[in-house]
Amino acid sequence: MLERPSIRLPVGVRDFLPRAAARRRALAEAVLGEFERWGYDRIITPAFEYADVLARGLGDDARATAIRFVEPATGEVVALRPDITPQVARLAATRLSDVGGPIRLCYEGSVLRLMPGARGQKELIQAGVELLDAPSPEGDAEVIALAAAALNAAGIDDVIIDVGHVALARDALAGVVDAAARSELRALIGKKDEDAVAKAARALGLPAAKRKILEALPSLWGEPAETLARARLLSLSAAARTALVDLERALAIAGEVGSERFTVDLGEVRGFDYYTGLRFSAYVPGVGEAVIRGGRYDDLVARFGRPARATGFAIDIEAVAQGQKAAGVAAPAVAPGALVVAVDVPRERAFQVARGLRAAGVRVATDLGARRGDEDVRAYARGVGVSVAVLMSGRGARALDAASNIAAQPLPQALIARAEAGDGHALAEALGLAPGPVRRHPNTRKTSRSR
Repeated sequence: MLERPSIRLPVGVRDFLPRAAARRRALAEAVLGEFERWGYDRIITPAFEYADVLARGLGDDARATAIRFVEPATGEVVALRPDITPQVARLAATRLSDVGGPIRLCYEGSVLRLMPGARGQKELIQAGVELLDAPSPEGDAEVIALAAAALNAAGIDDVIIDVGHVALARDALAGVVDAAARSELRALIGKKDEDAVAKAARALGLPAAKRKILEALPSLWGEPAETLARARLLSLSAAARTALVDLERALAIAGEVGSERFTVDLGEVRGFDYYTGLRFSAYVPGVGEAVIRGGRYDDLVARFGRPARATGFAIDIEAVAQGQKAAGVAAPAVAPGALVVAVDVPRERAFQVARGLRAAGVRVATDLGARRGDEDVRAYARGVGVSVAVLMSGRGARALDAASNIAAQPLPQALIARAEAGDGHALAEALGLAPGPVRRHPNTRKTSRSR
């Protein structure tokens, strides 16, 4: 007996079988379709780039996640993209440098990241948008509202958008000269450890006003109006107060477009070195992590040679697929189709009938084997996901239902002849496969929403 080879995948990547692939493909098309309805143009960027070019748009943490290798043709170091946003920034600064803003771009594709420790790497499927040369808060409001609309288009209506701004934390931490102490404080703020933040702030001997802001950050989260009111009681800089005004205005504008539930977290320090203003995350039931992350990054495009304001977000398609399942959104149904079998007639006739049915809009496979028995055909038809088989023989054509044990039923020869001549509409109708009116996929259904 031959020994079965060890066949495996690298850590962090996976296959998707037809039904799972159909869900993710439909999901991606649903959100991309929503992006396009909002005026965003779809682009495609390469899976890898020269490492030094890609690194321009990546922060220190993201640079560490990039997988690098030597390009055989040139000997130069290239990197698999760990994020698509820097590629969009490069494209906007170079090939679209003469286009006036606002520029609206959207994308979908895989990214691959090295994970900390010994966890290998992780492949993610992302879809996202980038809005370039749009002012704040209007541009921020647009992408927040679009993020919610994209999730609604994917069939998820219970969405919470958590919004923050880097200004308060950045202003408070600016007085901490020691880099290690600043990093420790950021970590404590991120953990919402109020006591530890207060103790660390006192140990640093910071001015009372700065210390009070740092001590308040872990608890500055919750319902927007109440959280912003508490923040305004602090001794904030003019820039921080302007940030609160912009955040409040962005929420008001976004609320006019949709009716999502918003929360505010002014102590969120994720992306502290990357984002320059408002940042947000979207959460849905059944998923432990954010399914969307985004915000304003006005410094990024300039790294590629063109100063430009920018804001956007990325959707984790796999996480949204989990959210769909939790929300009861069914995977797309496989379109009913036919299997055409040449029993004892030339196979070319089966090809002609299949061509006629395809012209009528029917999904059709032809059997390339030597199947004879009805049960053999029925089992194969079920295995490849078609609902009916057309058995062609010298005694005439028959229709065999793949899901039942009903005997094959004769088909009028006139219908077969018309299909062989290229017109399969009548045969499709007789088989119950005539395409009906276009129906919305459940992933794009419209439903009512509430705050």
